[in-house]
Amino acid sequence: MAKSTRLKAEEVEEIFRRFHAANPEPVGELHYHSPYTLLVAVVLSAQATDESVNRATGPLFALADTPRKMVALGEARIRESIKSIGLFRNKAKNVLLLSQQLIDRHGGEVPDNREALEALPGVGRKTANVVLDTAFGHPTIAVDTHLFRLGNRTGLARGRTPLEVERKFLKTVPAAYGHHAHHWLILHGRYICKARKPECWRCPIADICRFRTKAAAPT
Repeated sequence: MAKSTRLKAEEVEEIFRRFHAANPEPVGELHYHSPYTLLVAVVLSAQATDESVNRATGPLFALADTPRKMVALGEARIRESIKSIGLFRNKAKNVLLLSQQLIDRHGGEVPDNREALEALPGVGRKTANVVLDTAFGHPTIAVDTHLFRLGNRTGLARGRTPLEVERKFLKTVPAAYGHHAHHWLILHGRYICKARKPECWRCPIADICRFRTKAAAPT
């Protein structure tokens, strides 16, 4: 008898139990040391790799790691620091503007609030979710291309839009695993459940996943 396309609650629990067993304290791959530097790094990461962002933010944060220092640095020097990253001109402008807005509206601090975060230049729902989860411990799910693919492929959170997939993840992920779920999922999508060549032969949840065309190990 074929498996149902819908995962059972006990199967979802087992998926996250295995993720936890393999990596109890997952961390993201962007380098940061404060909510502000995390926010800037995530804004810069749009349509760019974490590796390329880290190469740029190391020197940038050595010069300016607070909103006031970033504003003092100025748009031209921000732009020069991040020119190796895609869309660097627009991103430099947004980093300057969001830094000024943090000073003007939030006393130079990153707000622990979705509405306030999304009001910042260059900050959308995905960026706000990363900051809320990683900096402030909220059990949010930031749906990027990896999580969108993973949610639909595995059966954990099927949907036609990132917001629909996010909402299904929030309903599906067991509360005990809520804080780390985002990092487990993004790392799984990035390194195992890849877009073109998923490495099902080494996937810890292959026997539960609803992906029908399991990839065999290379010969």
